[in-house]
Amino acid sequence: MLQSVTKSPLPGKVYRMVFIVLAPLVLVALWLGLWSFSYWLYAIPLITFALFPGAIAALVVAVILLAAVIITQWQILLPDRHQMLAALLLTSLLAIILVFLREYKSRQLVPLRRTDELTQAASREYLSADLHKEIQRSEREGSNLSVAIMGLDNQQSADAPEEDIRAILPRIGRYLHGQLRDFDTYYRIENLQFLVILPGMNTAEAAKTAEHIRQGLDQLLASNGLGMTVSTGVAGLNIGDDADSLQQSVANALRRAQQQGGDRTQTYSNPRPPEAPQGKGTEGARQ
Repeated sequence: MLQSVTKSPLPGKVYRMVFIVLAPLVLVALWLGLWSFSYWLYAIPLITFALFPGAIAALVVAVILLAAVIITQWQILLPDRHQMLAALLLTSLLAIILVFLREYKSRQLVPLRRTDELTQAASREYLSADLHKEIQRSEREGSNLSVAIMGLDNQQSADAPEEDIRAILPRIGRYLHGQLRDFDTYYRIENLQFLVILPGMNTAEAAKTAEHIRQGLDQLLASNGLGMTVSTGVAGLNIGDDADSLQQSVANALRRAQQQGGDRTQTYSNPRPPEAPQGKGTEGARQ
């Protein structure tokens, strides 16, 4: 059963709005000599780098530092001015060092990270190798294999705020984890696009599973106040397929679903077999 999830009370855009109000107030307090409030000035560099991308944060900090220097030239006695500016420059330098260390650590860990940080989905760098192994297993054991891909419908993805998409990603990851079998594997391949490997399923079974997940994702998005829908594509393993061709087939199925208006599941196969799901939202595509 789909669990209701409340939205984060303070998304990133709210924090940025608070910062936009806070920074001028701190500079005004410095100008007026309200020292107890102006001490927030030392925390602003670190807060700035935490809220904004590096280049934007560096520009904002530079502007704030320049404004602080100009204000202190007029409002603070010489010994106090030197002490305040030295402390402000030191905190700015420490903020830059912390950001550098964070980025350096993140880049060092990327090759070792098996799962996506936000969704706990397997990293896309492992997709082709894992899919190749599953194809070999399927051919060796004579078993079925299908893949499904879920993606936000194109126009809605372009219009959706980045903060809202980033906030919903962990919940999508938890939902997928709860709906799939232990030996199924899902990968985050785009911002809001996931590919699932479904061992032992033929195309019809995979389409039924994908449609069930698609409907659940629609409900999840709606319950979090996002007026967006999801489409899914499904492709089964055929003779001569490899990891690349199977990924291309399922991507074509998703693209076809979105071209037909979205909010549906599309299979990439020959005419749908009798046991394929006949419910609303599931269709078959010819190769």
